[in-house]
Amino acid sequence: MNNHRPTLKEILNITVLISALGYFVDIYDLILFGIVRIPSLTSMGIKGEELINVGVFLLNMQMAGMLIGGIIWGIWGDKKGRISVLFGSIFLYSVANVINAFITDVHTYAILRFIAGVGLAGELGAAVTLVSETMSKETRGYGTAVVATIGVTGAVAAFIVGELFNWQIAFIVGGALGFILLIARIKMFESGMYKSIETANVKRGEFLQLFTNKERFLRYLYCILIGLPIWYVVGILITFSPEFGKVLGVTGPINAGKSIMFTYIGLIFGDFITGFLSQILKSRNKVVAIFIVVTFILVLCYLFIKGLSPEMFYSLCIIIGFAIGYWAVFVTTASEQFGTNLRATVTTTVPNFIRGSVVPITLFFSYLRNSVGMINSALIVGIICVAIALFAVSQLKETFGKDLDYLEEI
Repeated sequence: MNNHRPTLKEILNITVLISALGYFVDIYDLILFGIVRIPSLTSMGIKGEELINVGVFLLNMQMAGMLIGGIIWGIWGDKKGRISVLFGSIFLYSVANVINAFITDVHTYAILRFIAGVGLAGELGAAVTLVSETMSKETRGYGTAVVATIGVTGAVAAFIVGELFNWQIAFIVGGALGFILLIARIKMFESGMYKSIETANVKRGEFLQLFTNKERFLRYLYCILIGLPIWYVVGILITFSPEFGKVLGVTGPINAGKSIMFTYIGLIFGDFITGFLSQILKSRNKVVAIFIVVTFILVLCYLFIKGLSPEMFYSLCIIIGFAIGYWAVFVTTASEQFGTNLRATVTTTVPNFIRGSVVPITLFFSYLRNSVGMINSALIVGIICVAIALFAVSQLKETFGKDLDYLEEI
């Protein structure tokens, strides 16, 4: 295998940098709701226990939008090109964000979160597909690691903006960032691999073909399932950290926005380390398996260490965020598993399906919470998510160094 050492210029090319900034805006918007959930709902007269119930409903609406959007943008990316998705998706969620700043009721809030979710769905998959196809097989792991590392800093930006300004301004800032990025994307070029099949008589973006062949379906399913622990942690433990803080006897109040910010600070380092570690170990699967196990250990620490100070609790959020930082490797793995004519469909739907898993995860958590309490329900859901993810990664073939210039037979 070629042991070529990539230069900084090869890794930080224009495609990688602008894709990374797109993911930055994606994460900003995705995380912003968790940060402004309480102040925005309080301004609409929502109080007490309803803050959790309505919060889960709105989060699930956004995630449902991402499920549908993932399919739409994924198919579009294979049929019409990766670049077109990067323009269309960011425009849609930028518009939804700006309008979201002016709503006064929960129903309109839900509709706009759904629309924003549809828009958000296209960003990461198209970016990773484009980076994977434009960089060499020896360097693409570095490229996707940079995209994810820069991208997740959007969570920190969301927290800072959410702290400095009211929730309406925070949504407007997200929309403005998206419109600015649209201008920057004029300089981006389409993937050569995609252009080579664009006019060929080849079936592209046939989403249903992922389900017509058992081997292909299982490959696709396993790509999705390895990400379960990531969104279990974000969707349950971190989003509802104020409520967990009370149950765990944290010595001071926990701010959901701070929990999210510190978790994503950990993710920044996790994405960077796992991406580069997969290049060093020459294995995506080993890195994913290691970090899933570490995640489970830290979940146990989160659920059973009581009486922490707020500072120690936030420190634990950083560490657990680092553990779930195999996100970049997870999406890269999905991209490398399939041929050029299905790659955008897979790479776009996989992260959005796993984001959408927040819907059944939170519903299951809420159902169990009424009978066994918050800690036990979170533990049961966590064990199931980790067990499924470990089994899934054990079933996937290693893709490090795989030549991506091929077609899926459909």
